[in-house]
Amino acid sequence: MGMSGVGGDGSDGAVPNINVTPLIDVLLVLLIIFMIISPMKPHQFEAKVPSEPKDLPENVEIEPNPLTLVVAIETGTLGIKLNNESLGDTSDTQPLVDRLSQVFKQREDGNVVREGTNEIEKTVFIKAPKGVRYGDVVKVIDGVKQAGAQPVGLQIDDLSG
Repeated sequence: MGMSGVGGDGSDGAVPNINVTPLIDVLLVLLIIFMIISPMKPHQFEAKVPSEPKDLPENVEIEPNPLTLVVAIETGTLGIKLNNESLGDTSDTQPLVDRLSQVFKQREDGNVVREGTNEIEKTVFIKAPKGVRYGDVVKVIDGVKQAGAQPVGLQIDDLSG
């Protein structure tokens, strides 16, 4: 009985205590760091849904906007056309970038602004048939963005599917 204490229950030994104060300090520092970093993370791709068309009389002819820029990708040849002007193909988008940059520069010089805003009109629509590979469309989107287009809209030929 050399190991037993006076009372026999061993209560006179050291009791282990965990000091949680440093752990709470570390937790608060991490919380502050994540609160600061979270607004800087990249946001998702913004998609704008078109509004419902207004009820117009049937005899009214709607004129297309002359400032509309449509980049069309041809199915077979993968050729690129900007409003029916041929500008190479998807393997080299530099002619498209150069032409769009020229158009945007002319619009800046002429102070052509988007309706309802004071921003220069740089809207571009990309029209790609369903048969075109995704990678080819992305090359065209990258070229259009490189030229400074904002926003970029996507069109497809057939919405039924």
